[in-house]
Amino acid sequence: MDARRFLGLEPTPDPGHWRLPVVPGITAGGNFLWGGCGLAAGISAMEAVTGKPVIWATAQYLSYARPGSTVDYEVTVAVEGRNTAQARAIGRVDDEEILTVNGALGRRPLDVEGVWGRMPEVPDPLDCPIRTHRFPNESIADRIEQRLAIGREMHELDGEPSDGRSALWARMPEVLDMSGAALAVLGDFVPWGIGQALGLQAGGNSIDNTLRVIATQPTDWVLLDIAVHGVGGGYGHGRLHLWTPDGELLAMASQSVIVRFWNDPPPSHQPRPTEEARDG
Repeated sequence: MDARRFLGLEPTPDPGHWRLPVVPGITAGGNFLWGGCGLAAGISAMEAVTGKPVIWATAQYLSYARPGSTVDYEVTVAVEGRNTAQARAIGRVDDEEILTVNGALGRRPLDVEGVWGRMPEVPDPLDCPIRTHRFPNESIADRIEQRLAIGREMHELDGEPSDGRSALWARMPEVLDMSGAALAVLGDFVPWGIGQALGLQAGGNSIDNTLRVIATQPTDWVLLDIAVHGVGGGYGHGRLHLWTPDGELLAMASQSVIVRFWNDPPPSHQPRPTEEARDG
């Protein structure tokens, strides 16, 4: 299965329009579209329209899409050259803009390459404990196996901050093609790292999500190497590197997050939240 089928992204008679029915299997535990799936669908739609693989893409999240709704993506190619295209995909529910994805797509033949980042030393995936989840309802968590490589379980978060680093092994058993869209689904774990950094039962809602792809290759497990750089003014900021088990860097993600505590109520079902509702 590729990422498009995993998401359930559907073409329409218009090549520039795509539909994403929101079902529980692509939602966060709080019962709204998983941000990484929203970004992944935009990437997949732009790749289909341009015929080029993603280099970089960023999503700005404006509102929440609930199960039972459908996100309609409209793709516009702003500039297209021989090797590179610049495009955007606007996702709407009932004519209300939910998210905007901007990106660059393409590949250039070049004989030089290199990676200067370093994967942290962690145990093998099967030697790490299974991560437990706080929501019992069906969600994306049921489709992503997660194992705790660096970090603490919920009951171990005692208010003592960490050094800001945490890591999860993750795999999507249904997905055989580790494409840019699949990496976007896995890149949405900086909010989990916020709680790990603070040492508190906290996470949050993403304001944005950016993915930068170095290479795509078949792999089962992916290490989600998270670094939270800071929390201030009610917002947290961090990055995530995605590694293969043998230390190949696939992509980098970064996010800014509205910090929320796990006993906060889920975001209200508003077509477009007010600033008061978004800030909590």
